[in-house]
Amino acid sequence: MGPPVQADSSRGLEAVYRLYHGELLRFLTARLGDVVEAEDILQELWIRLQNAPGSPVANGRAYLYRMAQNLIVDRIREKQRRMRRERLWLEARGEATISSEPADQARNAEEVLLEREETARLAATVAELPEGARRVFELHKQQGLSHAQVAMRLGISKSGVEKHMAVAMKYFRRALLD
Repeated sequence: MGPPVQADSSRGLEAVYRLYHGELLRFLTARLGDVVEAEDILQELWIRLQNAPGSPVANGRAYLYRMAQNLIVDRIREKQRRMRRERLWLEARGEATISSEPADQARNAEEVLLEREETARLAATVAELPEGARRVFELHKQQGLSHAQVAMRLGISKSGVEKHMAVAMKYFRRALLD
């Protein structure tokens, strides 16, 4: 992996892109299961870098991976919107076929992958919480106790419980934004 590579402008990011091009292609191919679609997204990432403002980035490699992941999510959402539009259009024209087999309601691999990543990120955030905030969070959100019940169990004020929950929520917001 190596140390984080700092990029001072869009030109610096282009250099980081060239350095990690093969690695990014493998990452995208593994996520999408399709090398052609991975190459399309990599090309889109390159175009976005060309148009990116020249602000400094602390870790160019991580920045590119986050951009690639966001492009995957955008692609998935666009596919879902397109499929929904086409289905509605066919239904409006009366061309929707009624099949004796029900449609597969199972989530696709991308949705499962995104959910797993988010769950892992949230579980890691719980582990990173300060001790008091973690205990309050677990009692309130995981065990379903009210703030008053948590306060009684831990021997702290209800205001203390609310402050610990505010700290926990701050950690979760930061984790979800990252």
